[in-house]
Amino acid sequence: MPPTPEPPAAVRLENVRRAFRSGKRMITALEGITASAAQGAVTGLIGPDGAGKTTLMRLVAGLLRADAGQIEVLGTDVGREPLAVQARLGYMPQHFGLYEDLTVEENLNLYADLQGVPRSARQERYAQLLHMTGLGPFTARMAGRLSGGMKQKLGLACTLVQPPELLLLDEPTVGVDPVSRRELWEIIGHLTREAHVTVLFSTAYLDEAERCDAVLLIHDGRLLGSGPPGAFTAEMSGRSFYATSGLGRRRLQARLAAAPGVIDAVIQGSHVRVVTAEAHVPDPAALVAEATDLALTPTPPRFEDSFVARLRTRPLPPQSAAVRTPEASASESQRAQSHSGNGVSPEPVIIVHHLTRRFGAFIAVNDVTFSVGRGEIFGLLGANGAGKSTTFRMLCGLLPPSEGELRVSGFDLRTAAATARSRIGYMAQKFSLYSDLSVRQNLRFFSSAYRLEGARQSARIDWAIGEFDLAPMLESSARDLPLGFKQRLALACALMHEPNILFLDEPTSGVDPLARREFWQRINALAESGVTVLVTTHFMEETEYCDRLVIMAQGRVLTEGTPEAIKGAAHRPDRPDPTMEDAFIAVIEAASAKAVA
Repeated sequence: MPPTPEPPAAVRLENVRRAFRSGKRMITALEGITASAAQGAVTGLIGPDGAGKTTLMRLVAGLLRADAGQIEVLGTDVGREPLAVQARLGYMPQHFGLYEDLTVEENLNLYADLQGVPRSARQERYAQLLHMTGLGPFTARMAGRLSGGMKQKLGLACTLVQPPELLLLDEPTVGVDPVSRRELWEIIGHLTREAHVTVLFSTAYLDEAERCDAVLLIHDGRLLGSGPPGAFTAEMSGRSFYATSGLGRRRLQARLAAAPGVIDAVIQGSHVRVVTAEAHVPDPAALVAEATDLALTPTPPRFEDSFVARLRTRPLPPQSAAVRTPEASASESQRAQSHSGNGVSPEPVIIVHHLTRRFGAFIAVNDVTFSVGRGEIFGLLGANGAGKSTTFRMLCGLLPPSEGELRVSGFDLRTAAATARSRIGYMAQKFSLYSDLSVRQNLRFFSSAYRLEGARQSARIDWAIGEFDLAPMLESSARDLPLGFKQRLALACALMHEPNILFLDEPTSGVDPLARREFWQRINALAESGVTVLVTTHFMEETEYCDRLVIMAQGRVLTEGTPEAIKGAAHRPDRPDPTMEDAFIAVIEAASAKAVA
């Protein structure tokens, strides 16, 4: 039987190069990219922020011109005929331009006008799009009042008002919850199956690569590899293991990450998932000498293992004493033994009791209760619009509660918010750095804001520069920093005053897997030293680092427990080993079904 011919390419890239000037520096965004995307397929453009994904998207869309090389889209040379290409594609950029003061229907009308869709064709097209995106009941709602996931779906609907042959989606799932991500992928599946649309989909979520027909793996403007995601995963066969030991999962993860022959070690439930440089079972005694009971169990490889293996050029930083606060307390294992039966530490430093927040008639947070023990990593999860950010702002003393009790580090936030804030470090989702200030100036500004002066201020700035390896970028403006350096600087600023509580709001959004691992290595060290950490994230695998977590929806807590317990509750005969994403979706769907009933 003759082999099945490969489908024709919808996009061809031949030695594509593009550079930009930033201040006095030339930045190479793309360096000699040669690749293709098959017609009628979903091709994933995979890589962290700054990899070159957006530049490549804009080149394919004819919005930028390549410095060198050739780009052919749907059989047309983009450099010569960009308008002809643009007439046949739809492009949804990362920051899609919805008009928030217009309704859903008014936004659709505006984009139909811009794309020249005849009025006679609109009603039928709108009906298709509203059904596909689930926005039918919300046509009269202002776009500004939609949840993050609904805004993404409206952005996609506006892009599709004129049916395209090629759809370019630039990180459409960034910042949205797993339920919204799944719904978006269902829409993409419908488009490729029913409308035979070719999709080029860029993302920093490596688990999304496995949903694609093929992937282009990009880092620092270079193509690291291309092909079906299964081929990347197969390369890592025989190199991944679950490690267990009575040493404690954080301590074990830190030791394994620094062990010879190990290229990756991440916490996953009660285990540490290890990836080795070679395909053989390592000797446990040679990995961690102090873990005499260390056991290794083979586990299937993941796509992310291949990406990490390609990027790994330096070890993670050790858990140095420098990152720890003076208030070092018991080890993780000692704290675990002191927890009561319901998992709550007998020494809570955050107490939330019947917390409610209203904005007029709207209840953003509704009767929320939980507590967080000293040295715990506590996750606050939820769908977009669940009330996480409002709860976070109240915990930081930035927003007063309407009702309920809220105590942080022993202080009532109703009466002593300023005092409580002096014990808190806060790292915002967008890092809250002053982009026009240099790295050194940001460190000085934040240390002054935390009332550090003289020798103490100088010592802490020197600590931050050394601990976070900021010396090469000291005089660079925060705006021009690579995302990994921005993340390091933001964490350094949040720790400048040695807080005993650290709030992290989407701290790893967009950064590459190695930067995420380095970040969590530091957070684990802080928790080991007694710092309490409260974190929100849409990376479900990061919840594995949490000791406990809550999942919220519509302002209420739906469930609370350890990651293992929450995953265990999602177990079904057809889902014997649920992931945290499976568990999250199961909790949200169960709550939705109960509300409908």
